[in-house]
Amino acid sequence: MKVQASRRQFLISGAAAGGGLMIGLSMTTRGSAQTAAAAGKVNAYVTIAPDGAVTIMAKNPDMGQGIKTSLVMIIADELDADWSRVKAVQAPSDPATFGRQSSGGSRSIATEWMPMRQVGAAGRALLIAAAAKDWGVQPAECTTSKSVVYHRASNRSATYGALAAKAAALPAPAAGSIRLKEPKDFTIIGKPVAQLDAPAIGRGEPIFSIDTQVPGMLYAHYVKSPVWGSKCLSADLAAVKAVKGVKDAFIVEGKSTQMGGLLPGVAIVADSWWTAQQARAKLNAKWDIDPARLNSTAAFKAQASQCQASAPLRTERKDGDTAAALKQAGVKTVSASYAYPWLAHASLEPQTCTANVTGAKAELWVSTQNPDAARQLVARTLGLKGQDITVHVMRAGGAFGRKGQADPAVEAAWISQKVGAPVKLIASREDDMKFDFYRPAGFHTLKGAVDAQGNLTAWEDHFVTMAEGTAIANQASMSPAEFPAGFVPNFRYDLSTVQSVVPIGSLRAPRANALGFVIQSFIDELAHAGGQDPVAFRLKLLAAKKDGDYDAVRMAACVRKAAEMSGWGRKLPARHGLGTAFHYSHAGYVSEVIEVEVETDGTVAVKKVWAAVDVGRQIVNPSGAINQVEGSILDGISCALHQRITIDKGACVQGHFGDNPLMRISEAPEVEVAFILSDNPPTGLGEPGLPPALPALSNAIFAATGKRLRELPIDKAQLRA
Repeated sequence: MKVQASRRQFLISGAAAGGGLMIGLSMTTRGSAQTAAAAGKVNAYVTIAPDGAVTIMAKNPDMGQGIKTSLVMIIADELDADWSRVKAVQAPSDPATFGRQSSGGSRSIATEWMPMRQVGAAGRALLIAAAAKDWGVQPAECTTSKSVVYHRASNRSATYGALAAKAAALPAPAAGSIRLKEPKDFTIIGKPVAQLDAPAIGRGEPIFSIDTQVPGMLYAHYVKSPVWGSKCLSADLAAVKAVKGVKDAFIVEGKSTQMGGLLPGVAIVADSWWTAQQARAKLNAKWDIDPARLNSTAAFKAQASQCQASAPLRTERKDGDTAAALKQAGVKTVSASYAYPWLAHASLEPQTCTANVTGAKAELWVSTQNPDAARQLVARTLGLKGQDITVHVMRAGGAFGRKGQADPAVEAAWISQKVGAPVKLIASREDDMKFDFYRPAGFHTLKGAVDAQGNLTAWEDHFVTMAEGTAIANQASMSPAEFPAGFVPNFRYDLSTVQSVVPIGSLRAPRANALGFVIQSFIDELAHAGGQDPVAFRLKLLAAKKDGDYDAVRMAACVRKAAEMSGWGRKLPARHGLGTAFHYSHAGYVSEVIEVEVETDGTVAVKKVWAAVDVGRQIVNPSGAINQVEGSILDGISCALHQRITIDKGACVQGHFGDNPLMRISEAPEVEVAFILSDNPPTGLGEPGLPPALPALSNAIFAATGKRLRELPIDKAQLRA
């Protein structure tokens, strides 16, 4: 299999430090890449030592999604390395060498699948060329397996370690000339592999940002106004400094009006984190609170109701004539209002960073989804040069989008620069929840019609969402192409907004994590109103004209598979129900069926989930892939059952897991996952499994009780017998 590389990607090879072979993939021009390699400035993806040990760098941050393992598997397979001799190392943050190094949006596999294969295949080609030159044979006559090159005709072989130095003397092959393996020849890709960091995690080794220890390190607590962005007017700094162990305390004016930047606050620096946290009680800070920032959940709801009762701000899409279609004789019509709350990320490792700023240079140890964004924010805020900031990419103890923001890095760096010492900043659990970048709330008023033949003929959605000034807030929009747009002959999508200053960010499966609940729950309502089986109704809808990039054939296959897995249509005990839903997000097609039992007191017991998933022709690591689908489904169910963030007087009310509970192990259902391999490029799995879980759950509850829930989280009081 021959491939062409990007014009900006060039393979590099050379001698590794200490001997052996290194292989890299430059994101710059060939000339400058070779110059950098000659100067020893290239960080190799692969290093093969004389003893045969293979070290492979994983370029993207790992936050539990297993990308460190998957990227290394891809390279190792194309290299034909002996997996037992492979060591994985987290690559340093170096965008000039590695290009994009962020994790998010389920994009890592989609973007790195081909480049990482090229790196591994280039190494294999170099080692074969070195052996062929030694033996005086053609490279095409040689084969490889488990870090050994073979010439079967002459019964000769050589280990990669023995060939590494000779291969290092050869020029790197042109990326477009490399032959990649056929999938049938994969020996590592497609096999279940445990996460490579699992043993270290099990032993409690310090691989997370929160574990960082630096000589002379102090601990910092950063206190911000409960009302986001307000400046500190005064604080009892003397009382704080009088606490034993406190080294310093000072007001920070702030350098940004943007929520992701250095906001105003008060820094407390001590010899231990607990001391800094306890000293906070004596701060007695006063804040300059702007009344315009006193948002509240109740006010958002009231304003949304006013918007929905009025003409929309604008129409985003209009196909056909929904008003006429809704009035047609013989159609069944449904009207419903749906709402979903603000949500916090609730990652287990709170926001943390250790920073050491010395003169014009800085060093950061941080769990981040986007290390270069942290570098650039610190550079701008502290007046440093980006190239003078070293970012150590630590494993993140959960993120779900939260660690795409760099606020802990800039706060820690600012405090370190001020006190002239290394500083570890750790947000308390309460501050982590109260100063999150939340999934935005939203409100939908829908109308739909089903004709006598069971066809969905009309769909209207008046969506009220959050705005910041004249712009829709980050992650609060809905595309005019969102399903079922293009599949319904009469379709209208109207938009209105309410103003918000609540910090908003990406939460696992952004937008889709909320829209899936609304769209698939309302589709279920229409199916029942039209007397249609929910699975059959969806398949009929998917058989309509494909619109844009939405591949209805792939989704229909998932719907059929999930229904088959669950035994859809089987008789169930009283107050048990099956619900189905599907959603396309982050290039993944997923359909799910959930079985629930609703007890007479309204308690919902999720019994089992069946998921059919299409993310292309190759699953890199089946073990990690199943974990990702299971985790995203449980995440979605947890959101539906328990989670909400309430805003009152401009502040977040919740501050602990007791206020915003996550699913307990005792509540977790069995999850069965089937992957449908389609002839499409492989894509990611961290997010697509979440959106269908919420509506499949609500639809199952309806099937069990006949009661339709249109607002999250689920209110068990509405489900009592």
